[in-house]
Amino acid sequence: MVRKRRTEAPGGSESSESPESQSGRGAQRPAERGPPPHQGGGGGYQGGRGWTPQGQHSGGRGGYGGGGVAGQQQGRGQYQPRGGVPPPQFGMVPQQYVSVPQQQYGGGPAEYHQGRGGQPRGPPPPHQQSGGGTPVESGGRRRGGGRSGGPSRPPYPELHQATQTPYQATVNPVEPSSEAATSSEVTEPSASELTKQFQRATLQSGEASSEAIQPLVTSSKSMKFPRRPGKGSTGIRCIVKANHFFAELPDKDLHQYDVSITPEGTSRGVNRAVMEQLVRLYRESHLGSRLPAYDGRKSLYTAGPLPFTSREFNIVLVDEDDGTGAARRERPFRVVIKLAARADLHNLGLFLQGRQADAPQEALQVLDIVLRELPTSRYSPVGRSFYSPDLGRRQSLGEGLESWRGFYQSIRPTQMGLSLNIDMSSTAFIEPLPVIDFVAQLLNRDALARPLSDADRVKIKKALRGVKVEVTHRGNMRRKYRIFGLTSQATRELTFPVDERGTMKSVVQYFQETYGFVIQHTQWPCLQVGNQQRPNYLPMEVCKIVEGQRYSKRLNERQITALLKVTCQRPHDRERDILQTVHHNAYHEDPYAREFGIRISETFASVEARILPAPMLKYHETGREKDCLPQVGQWNMMNKKMVNGGTVNNWICINFSRSVQESVAGRFCYELAQMCDISGMAFKTEPVLPPYSARPDHVERALKTRYHDAMTKTQPQGKELDLLIVILPDNNGSLYGDLKRICETDLGLVSQCCLSKHVFKMSKQYLANVALKINVKVGGRNTVLVDALSRRIPVVSDEPTIIFGADVTHPHPGEDSSPSIAAVVASQDWPEVTKYAGLVCAQAHRQELIQDLYKVWQDPVRGTVTGGMIKELLISFRRATGQKPKRIIFYRDGVSEGQFYQVLLYELDAIRKACASLESNYQPPVTFVVVQKRHHTRLFANNHGDRRAVDRSGNILPGTVVDSRICHPTEFDFYLCSHAGIQGTSRPAHYHVLWDENHFTADGLQSLTNNLCYTYARCTRSVSIVPPAYYAHLAAFRARFYMEPETSDSGSLSSAVGRGGGGGGGGAARSTRSPGAGAAVRPLPALKDNVKKVMFYC
Repeated sequence: MVRKRRTEAPGGSESSESPESQSGRGAQRPAERGPPPHQGGGGGYQGGRGWTPQGQHSGGRGGYGGGGVAGQQQGRGQYQPRGGVPPPQFGMVPQQYVSVPQQQYGGGPAEYHQGRGGQPRGPPPPHQQSGGGTPVESGGRRRGGGRSGGPSRPPYPELHQATQTPYQATVNPVEPSSEAATSSEVTEPSASELTKQFQRATLQSGEASSEAIQPLVTSSKSMKFPRRPGKGSTGIRCIVKANHFFAELPDKDLHQYDVSITPEGTSRGVNRAVMEQLVRLYRESHLGSRLPAYDGRKSLYTAGPLPFTSREFNIVLVDEDDGTGAARRERPFRVVIKLAARADLHNLGLFLQGRQADAPQEALQVLDIVLRELPTSRYSPVGRSFYSPDLGRRQSLGEGLESWRGFYQSIRPTQMGLSLNIDMSSTAFIEPLPVIDFVAQLLNRDALARPLSDADRVKIKKALRGVKVEVTHRGNMRRKYRIFGLTSQATRELTFPVDERGTMKSVVQYFQETYGFVIQHTQWPCLQVGNQQRPNYLPMEVCKIVEGQRYSKRLNERQITALLKVTCQRPHDRERDILQTVHHNAYHEDPYAREFGIRISETFASVEARILPAPMLKYHETGREKDCLPQVGQWNMMNKKMVNGGTVNNWICINFSRSVQESVAGRFCYELAQMCDISGMAFKTEPVLPPYSARPDHVERALKTRYHDAMTKTQPQGKELDLLIVILPDNNGSLYGDLKRICETDLGLVSQCCLSKHVFKMSKQYLANVALKINVKVGGRNTVLVDALSRRIPVVSDEPTIIFGADVTHPHPGEDSSPSIAAVVASQDWPEVTKYAGLVCAQAHRQELIQDLYKVWQDPVRGTVTGGMIKELLISFRRATGQKPKRIIFYRDGVSEGQFYQVLLYELDAIRKACASLESNYQPPVTFVVVQKRHHTRLFANNHGDRRAVDRSGNILPGTVVDSRICHPTEFDFYLCSHAGIQGTSRPAHYHVLWDENHFTADGLQSLTNNLCYTYARCTRSVSIVPPAYYAHLAAFRARFYMEPETSDSGSLSSAVGRGGGGGGGGAARSTRSPGAGAAVRPLPALKDNVKKVMFYC
């Protein structure tokens, strides 16, 4: 060990790796690269079609007899950014949630401005993982947000971008659709006109008074979520098993004690060791023979009182024998245990019986801690899960990582009483290898093969930072250290002073003389361990990684694939493993469970379920099959034509794959054009220009050159380019993201990417899937619900209804300066509710509340201006349908239970204010539903051998809904498995209603949600979550690509900062220690007008 006297300058900045690619959420594999599960991206959308007076409106219910899109006359208003603004005044929202606008959507209804206000000062709400995480803890996106926001923020001086011209209300030619060609022109209304029109379209007589809008309360104390409106009855009844195990409520007298351990600042592990020693020494003599449960921090719980209200203990921890014979280090601790409160189990009993509205969280927390005490001492805890190499075979994930098996455990209040939710889980751990071997695996080559490049050094530094190692060159003395960096010089060049006179000695010489150890890899850097003020040098070859360290950084694609293979289990196998885990945990023998009187059942909960019928789907009248009834959650496009086929007259193809010859590219494009045509689109077979091959590293130049060449041919005829087809290499790195960013924010061009492996195969199934995606990108509809056209959908069909989907995606762990991205989509057609426009904005790092739903700011010319995502989407709905929404249904993805109140308080208030900003008394009734996929409830067929009860993958049938037994004791929630399984065990979506002014019945909301899952545009399968939430997820994922790519020090591209104005963070080294919440969040570049109007994110 060599101690360094001076602090070395850091050897390179840190950044994240390029985004990984994964398949979508259990749907048919999309034709182009989709986002990883639970992670999003997307571009902004302002406006929609040019508003047409009701008498002239051609959209909506019109004939489904032609190839064009009904009512597709789209005005092309000028979209311009605006400068930043001071923070809005949120009337009823707790002040800690108030944030400065990140991206502004302008004032008058027809004017759309996108700009940036000052960055919020103070930290965002602390991140908190949702209850349970995912079975694959792969360092992917985590939902987050603590209980309270940062401090209230002072107003900021206005920030200005370059002066922009306002939206111009112009007369735009309407492009004739193939369905109803017309020569009439539609005038785009001005801001004031559209506001007046919105106000003139008043609610019909009696309607406003028939829906009593509840005043929004200002705190969670006075807010109650809706009670369950009875249970559903639609569908075929059946029995399923759930991985919930009944827990008998104890009758013990639970006490809570505050624990103070000094010196403070020790880890949870050290705290536990101190408490274990205290219990071992004093349980019988001073603790009244009680066996307490400890949370590792400040709280201790006992079943019955301790024989004191406050007491001090002195505990000494002795270090392990290091084998040198030297005296072992002793560490003294002072522990004070003081009575804090009695945990009230009586109220928990009332809550479970439905006689009390609020869950007593303290009592639930005590029971959770008690049941975690034993597994915490046996295994490695990660969140609510426990892992061990003894719980299943380790599997290598590559690059020095391995997967460990484990289980998730959480106590939950349900209708059947308390239940223990147990599920199988796997996550990545660092292999306990010698550091030299770890580095060889990481770099995928022999350690001695060649000198390290700068990129190699940064990759090593990022992988090893924070990792704990033990030394191997001192016999049995295995002292442990934590790595914080690498030296900038090679080991052979490192010297250090050995005395006060400044006599220097080399590290190589020191190790040989002191330990008789000859360093082999002198060309490699040393590890820096200890702390940065007093760093120590350790050669890599004398260090071994300590076992049991979870890898919390981002996994690459190969590692994710390997981990998914490990976790992917058929339902029968997963059910067996869960049952084995429950038996292995032997809760009846757990000394803590016995002490507290908790008894756990060892059999799965048996739950009554219903299988909802699939909806009938409408296709075009000219196809051989005009209607379609999906079978087991799937169907196909054979003998069917899209209900509204889009038009592609002018298109080009660019090929970035060297393996694809121009002739192959040409033939592929021809086959794709034919498939689009057969499927019901009006798609011209010949491109504007022949397919063009280009190098991936010249993506921007190739795109712009070819685009301008094509426009030179089409513009004299007054025509635009409708579509770009792109052929990509199978492994394309940042190419896909760069291409989408350039096309959608710079050129204003929708694109369809195809991987070269699919180009060579050219399967009909693949081409049909791509045709579905192209159609919605150019403004078409693939299918609609028959019940929507015949106005038979409860609540939605009786009057104009807009359905929103919203999601927030957060950066990967370790990306502490990247913003979070919020996306909101909203239906733009009624009664079909099939087309969705989308908006995105960047916001503060890990901020879960959507900041841009409603905005107020001062404009130097117009005074007080209002805007935001909700307002814009309401206006674009009005333009597209000729009617204003009279009902709002809001599906909100990605909110954990601990965030329900704060998200509802903030976002429902924003919806209300957005509506009021359009018209003073405009308050359509709102239903606010949270959609959760990150939970651990699994449903299994009661009899796996019954072929009528399972799909081909062995999973429960699509449409299976559960709203009893394992659901909330009193509130309106349900589990819905709306999709057919492909591989592994299906995860049902959990829907929890937080607000319901539309007075849905259980059957009404369950059937609507299930039916919507069959309208997802990208495949002919029902999907696992309701499409508006899925589309918001896709849109948010797309927006990550819009942030300016910055070449990181790892040599790969990282999406670090936006392209727009505003400071903060650009080019700065990324830190994994200090959050970047204080830096300004840059705006996303604006989407082009013609892109916003369509489902570009599909």
